[in-house]
Amino acid sequence: MDIQSQRDLQLLNEVEQNAAVTQRSLARKLDVALGLTNLYLKRLARKGYIKITTIPRHRIKYLLTPRGMAEKSRLTYLYMQYSLSYYRDMRQRLKVVLTGLASGAKRIVICGTGELAELAYISLREMDLTLVGFVDGNQGTFLSYPLWPIEALPNWDFDTVLITDLEEAKRVQARLIRAGVLREKTATL
Repeated sequence: MDIQSQRDLQLLNEVEQNAAVTQRSLARKLDVALGLTNLYLKRLARKGYIKITTIPRHRIKYLLTPRGMAEKSRLTYLYMQYSLSYYRDMRQRLKVVLTGLASGAKRIVICGTGELAELAYISLREMDLTLVGFVDGNQGTFLSYPLWPIEALPNWDFDTVLITDLEEAKRVQARLIRAGVLREKTATL
């Protein structure tokens, strides 16, 4: 599913939930410029997915049309397919990485607190591996486990730190090394 379809789905969802939603709030939710949001809305109106009304004169309302509801359903279905495919791919990648570790590494630390960290946790539990704990830049809890700062790692007994942040993996690995973790004791997806 491309970024345009994801934005269309998000816009159609927002309009369905609140006909009086403002372009400014839509721009914030989409994380795009206000002018671009205006273009997206006009395109959806041109395609017949939404109707733009002005009642009273300076107040704009967006109404989802029957055609828009059908498109929203279609996009929701595509998004669900995309999400399930992504989930399966990530589970497979995790299995490959963890199987590669399993030969010598049994005690694993998960670095990160996103969806991939949750998938890594599930995968660890299915294999003959032990979760030592979760580390991240923040403290608190994650999946009912205490969340520790990366700087606590030199005091831990572990074989590998699994980095679950795909976008910032290099930066996180550099931070782990600065904290005293050997490069060969880090793994990324």
